[in-house]
Amino acid sequence: LLSDSKYRNYVAAVDKVLKNFEYSSEWADLISALGKLNKVLQNNAKYQVVPKKLTIGKRLAQCLHPALPSGVHRKALETYEIIFKIIGPKRLAKDLFLYSSGLFPLLSNAAMSVKPVLLGLYETYYLPLGKTLKPGLQGLLTGVLPGLEEGSEYYDRTNTLLEKVAAAVEQSAFYSALWGSILTSPSVRLPGVSFVLLHLNRKLSMEDQLYVMGSDIELMVEAVSTSVQDSSVLVQRSTLDLILFCFPFHMSQVNNLYERFVL
Repeated sequence: LLSDSKYRNYVAAVDKVLKNFEYSSEWADLISALGKLNKVLQNNAKYQVVPKKLTIGKRLAQCLHPALPSGVHRKALETYEIIFKIIGPKRLAKDLFLYSSGLFPLLSNAAMSVKPVLLGLYETYYLPLGKTLKPGLQGLLTGVLPGLEEGSEYYDRTNTLLEKVAAAVEQSAFYSALWGSILTSPSVRLPGVSFVLLHLNRKLSMEDQLYVMGSDIELMVEAVSTSVQDSSVLVQRSTLDLILFCFPFHMSQVNNLYERFVL
């Protein structure tokens, strides 16, 4: 592409636009800079690549900082969508972490007007990635689980998204990532454990739905052990409900869980 003079002009235009972010001192400046970047990207969409993608990824993540107003967030999400349309699913899978580092933390801090736009990006561009989502799966779940707030306007939509992600990446991989999120992110323990409880089939034995434990028993044990000791009473109660329904003493698969509690 560098032998193409028009592409070189494209790179130069992106460089010029990115300098606007360096000189931005107010949130209105960021919206203006994002608008100019969007225009350059759209005018060169035929190339199906985004030059200076590392810098662009960093700038977009900065524009999703929780201290900034929702107007900046919405404009940045427009840029993400333009990029995702340009690069297509294969390149998005390759650059997943580059763009997701800004997107994943957003939902828990997003304004009501921003949440449906963000969920729409996940539904439209992340779900089709299927099993190639696995490297970023735990980050995605940690980012999406805050939407499972009881009584929230987007509870059902978030739940449906998670169900579709589980189907896309395989149940055992999904639950392994879910336990990883529960272990490492206290803020998603309650929605994470609640999701597991909601999607258990109480008419089946645990032996018939072992995928709920994920592919790493030790990880699941650590997550449950940590959750039952969480400072939140609600998390403790939900985790104890999970233990009562999911892990009866006669299950050989979880003997080490009880050993952990005894120790």
